[in-house]
Amino acid sequence: MDRDRLAQALLATFLEELEGHVVSLNRELLALERESVPARMAERVASLLRTLHSVKGAARAASATLVETACHRMEELLEQVRDAGAGTPDVYELCFTTVDALDDAGRRLAAREDLAGSPLETLLPQLERAAGHRAHAPAPARVAPPPSPPPMLTDAVPSPPAAPASVELHPGGGGASPGAEALPVRVSAQKLDALLARSGELRVATLRLEGRADALESVREALAQAREAVLGTPGEQALLRAETELARVTLELAADRRTLGGVATGLDDEVRRARTLSFEEGCEGLERAARDVARSLGRQVRLEIHGGALELDRSLLQGLREPLLHLVRNAVAHGLESPEERQRLGKPDEGRLTLSARLKGSRVEVTVDDDGRGLDLGALREQARARGLRVPESDEETARLVFLAGLSTATQVTQVAGRGVGLDVVRMHVEGLRGSVEVATRPGQGTCFVLDVPLTLSTLRVLLVSAGGQTLALASESVARLVRLTPGEVRDVEGRPAWASGDALVPLASLAEVLGLPPGPPRARRGAVVLAAGSARAVVVVDEVLAEQEALVRSLGHRVRRARHVSAAAVLPDGRLSLLLNPVSLVRAAGGRPAASLFPAPATQRTRRRVVLADDSPTTRALEQSILESAGYEVVACVDGADAWERLQSGGADALVLDVEMPRMDGFALTEAVRASPRFSRLPVVLVTARGKPEDKARGLQAGASAYLVKSAFDPTSLLETLRRLL
Repeated sequence: MDRDRLAQALLATFLEELEGHVVSLNRELLALERESVPARMAERVASLLRTLHSVKGAARAASATLVETACHRMEELLEQVRDAGAGTPDVYELCFTTVDALDDAGRRLAAREDLAGSPLETLLPQLERAAGHRAHAPAPARVAPPPSPPPMLTDAVPSPPAAPASVELHPGGGGASPGAEALPVRVSAQKLDALLARSGELRVATLRLEGRADALESVREALAQAREAVLGTPGEQALLRAETELARVTLELAADRRTLGGVATGLDDEVRRARTLSFEEGCEGLERAARDVARSLGRQVRLEIHGGALELDRSLLQGLREPLLHLVRNAVAHGLESPEERQRLGKPDEGRLTLSARLKGSRVEVTVDDDGRGLDLGALREQARARGLRVPESDEETARLVFLAGLSTATQVTQVAGRGVGLDVVRMHVEGLRGSVEVATRPGQGTCFVLDVPLTLSTLRVLLVSAGGQTLALASESVARLVRLTPGEVRDVEGRPAWASGDALVPLASLAEVLGLPPGPPRARRGAVVLAAGSARAVVVVDEVLAEQEALVRSLGHRVRRARHVSAAAVLPDGRLSLLLNPVSLVRAAGGRPAASLFPAPATQRTRRRVVLADDSPTTRALEQSILESAGYEVVACVDGADAWERLQSGGADALVLDVEMPRMDGFALTEAVRASPRFSRLPVVLVTARGKPEDKARGLQAGASAYLVKSAFDPTSLLETLRRLL
């Protein structure tokens, strides 16, 4: 390796190490500043000196002389703190400023800039004076920019530092000797992102293959039916050979699909695990930000992190950094009182700010809680009145005004408050992560912000619906329930439709109208989805509820990133793309056209076919009920086979649609009971189940089922066509 390439490699390694060392120096300095026991202070200083020694050695190898000199002077300054058993505020401030200057120097070197005139060079004389040097040390040699960029560059990130641009992996020691530790490997986050994209493409290919296998099975079944139709003719044998060969190919394809699916899922899981960071790592720099704001305002603050060991995806933590930074700075600037005021109120001089994270199913709840004065609800109402906005009556709605753009209750403009910028940015960032943010305040006791975001940003379970001729996707986690609306359940509230749910009225809108799509035909009963966004609810009326599936989430790109009510694209199992709608935006926009337009004019009633539906899964039961009712059937929904048998005996039916695996009485047993009954022996029975093995199908047909549909290949039209044929 020639001299230039060696210099580039050494500089790249140094810059990569410097990023992590800056985070460590900030963390250790914060701990030292709070420490009051001399013995523990000595331990903190020793840890800082070790880190500075590492930076100094790496800087010497990379010929970054200015960085090496600054680290040496900071070592001398910290040794004085250790010997004195205490440090002054000015000394700590100088140390923090030096760490910021080291971070800035790293970004300049990565951009191939000279350090002449940099904050670090400007700061060096002050460091020398503080360390006891009366004369300036000889000017360090300036570091010339490398002739070409180093192999790995870190993004220029303002303080506080962002999540690491490279991830440290600890490979398993399969071939290592007992007791040997696996050496960590640093992999750039960009490489992991690219690997995740490739594994996502592999999963899409696997999903498409699954669809092809199901289609091939359908062709084989059609061929078997054709052979039965030509039974006894010369073409029967040819058809039989084709059917046998097709069955063999189908089985082999299914086996290959299972193998590929296992590999794709395993690879995807491993890549995601490699991309995870602890919540505490994702919060690096926030404690420093809180400290700096508090110091500039003459306040004291202690930031605590709960649930710090929780492992989260790096991209999610990266997306949360900006909202959390805004909330932390806002809490210190607006929420916490001065030490004198806190003393008068009987509070500790030091304010408390708590960041916590916990899992809630497939979502993560992050809270930012302070023990300050709480929101000034009176000032918020005055701000709303001055801007011509509706003034909320409840304190809960008033508190949400803080998320409006341009609204601020600060009495003077400072670097961190008074410009009306911050909390509307928080809302926009969180909603961009398919999440929501809520606020609760306690006058004189503090304010709590709750951020609710999905656990992963790349895969999602979605509910597919049709509206205006389009197939659209809604995150299943945002779907509270599925309902079938009749005119009597819709109320007109101040000129806007609402769904009467018990004692509550939920805003209602046509999804097609909200999205600007053509309206569907009026129907006597309308399928609708109840969406939940935080504590808010809304009902969106759809043309049809289609299915619930696992989907991959893909960005729309910068050109359509701001499309109204759309957050991303969902890649469906068959490879098709569907727009993923933003539930928060839809809930906010709910309440459109008059309720009368959703339903046709009253007409002469006609007799409808009655179907008894039994499935112990509430989601599947609601989905199938929606499909059947959309086709005009009267549906009696039951939670299991025993319930269905009782309802059948009391009210009769024209057909049964049953799951197989149900408590009390399964679908096989219920089918046998129906066939043994003189009253219902000729009743059509359709089994819809996840059990797709040939022996399960044989058992179902042997029990007397009229048709057997497998959920993995389930299509609404197949169910409706089956019932139409049987009835």
